[in-house]
Amino acid sequence: MDEFKPDSSLVDRVQVSPNVNERKTGPTDILILHYTGMDNAEKSLKWLCMEQSQVSCHYFVFEDGTVVQSVSEGMRAWHAGLSHWRGETDINSKSIGIEIANRGHDHGYPEFPEAQVKAVIELSKDICRRNSIPAERVLAHSDIAPLRKSDPGEKFPWKRLHDEGIGHWVEEEPIEGGTFFQKGDNGEPIEALQSMLVLYGYGLEITGNYNEETEAVVRAFQRHFRSSKVDGIADLSTIKTLHKLSRALPVIKTA
Repeated sequence: MDEFKPDSSLVDRVQVSPNVNERKTGPTDILILHYTGMDNAEKSLKWLCMEQSQVSCHYFVFEDGTVVQSVSEGMRAWHAGLSHWRGETDINSKSIGIEIANRGHDHGYPEFPEAQVKAVIELSKDICRRNSIPAERVLAHSDIAPLRKSDPGEKFPWKRLHDEGIGHWVEEEPIEGGTFFQKGDNGEPIEALQSMLVLYGYGLEITGNYNEETEAVVRAFQRHFRSSKVDGIADLSTIKTLHKLSRALPVIKTA
């Protein structure tokens, strides 16, 4: 791949990945945040820039806040994989991906350093402004692939991003006792829960059965929006937070 000019003035250097192709659909209106999930940041970036990996991202943010661009925003990076959001399945064609250097759940899952968080915030602001990405389309990798992915995870500061004007967010409802639903449950309440999750955007078949897929989607929702407890169980706090979040979605105007 040829060198390209960075799309953002925040980029410290370009390190080109060969794993790109043309976007198949438009516009580019989704921002996906990932963590690397490897124990070494430099190795992670190197892997994303190796043809044999068959993966890539547009941006990579190191722990010290250094920003590297590997794919031009006009091109389709291979970061989302098999994924789904609001009926769309070719998320790579619709999105820009940021990989955040973090060892992830399988390697101790450390906190995100302050310098890194600041860099991700500023980069996300810039990307969203230039591409007119709506707040509700700033997503976690786990949101679009809940059965496969858990990144960037419950330690990622989604509220702080929202306070800076990035992403959709409401204050989570406090954890309390009472009704809850979990894997193996069946019936109309489960169907209603699944319907709410689908209406928000998650890819989920409405079956009325609290199956493995439903548990994974609830866990993904919790990682992003109810991070104080991530267990895949739809307790009152989770359900109330989902209700509140859905009510806060912008009204889509039709002609």
